[in-house]
Amino acid sequence: MSSGPSAYISHPACAMHNMGKGHPECAERLEAIKDRLMAAGIWDFLWHIDAPAATREQLARVHGTEYLDRLALISPTHGFVHADPDTAMNPFTLRAAYHAAGAGIAAVDAVMQGKAANAFCGVRPPGHHAERNNAMGFCFFNNVAVAARHALDQYGLERVVIVDFDVHHGNGTEDIFCEDDRVMMVSFFQHPFFPYSGDVPRGANMRNFPMPRGTTGAQFRDLVLEKWLPILNEFSPQLILISAGFDAHLEDEMSTMGLVEADYAWVTKQLMKVADQYADGRIVSFLEGGYDLSALGRSVAAHIKELADI
Repeated sequence: MSSGPSAYISHPACAMHNMGKGHPECAERLEAIKDRLMAAGIWDFLWHIDAPAATREQLARVHGTEYLDRLALISPTHGFVHADPDTAMNPFTLRAAYHAAGAGIAAVDAVMQGKAANAFCGVRPPGHHAERNNAMGFCFFNNVAVAARHALDQYGLERVVIVDFDVHHGNGTEDIFCEDDRVMMVSFFQHPFFPYSGDVPRGANMRNFPMPRGTTGAQFRDLVLEKWLPILNEFSPQLILISAGFDAHLEDEMSTMGLVEADYAWVTKQLMKVADQYADGRIVSFLEGGYDLSALGRSVAAHIKELADI
């Protein structure tokens, strides 16, 4: 296990992205996380890194070039443009999306080079709904997928696992990696629920576990122990990436699940044990969902407190 610090990677551009008044995916989410990390005495223990912008080449590993061109073409100079009914761009969105994806690149570099034990990317827009050629679900670039391909291509890894505990299925991640056996996705999500996918996996490497509304923290923990951990141990990942959505929280009105911050701390601890055994402790986590600001701040703080071993 690396003895380096835990990194927190973000960029000021991420706060400039705005999809309109009252939209749940708002800049206040990052403020709530920072406020809670500071109140909990965690903020100053982290290694803070400004996320670089991903390059077009890095994005083109997982997204079509025509799609990248289309986003650049529709990016507005004022007001808002919708890339899909739920996913809008303002004049700062594209820059924020490039830095959100670049955060994963920097995080992978930091953990693979032993400079950080692990990393959390506190970025927006989120990414796991972004398919190879489509924006959707508040997402433009698939941040975790960009990071996974960087790890595979730059560092020659052969087994990367993506653990997705957002309340919504990571359809974009599945779209990108369903035919790439070097990447295993293990996920939990409410079903039936947006984006109404995942119940029929698109590849043997997509280990999806749809759960009904009302799923409790105890049921989630049973799933992790009985299903996830055997899969992860068999796959023996060289790097663990987390699509860390916190919208399955009991207080989050986006869903009807019953997790609390103690559940997020517990699952983080389980994943760290797997990472310590197979991946020299290497974990990179990405903010996905989580829309009740208080619950989000508390849950991310619990997650990062485990990562930083504070």
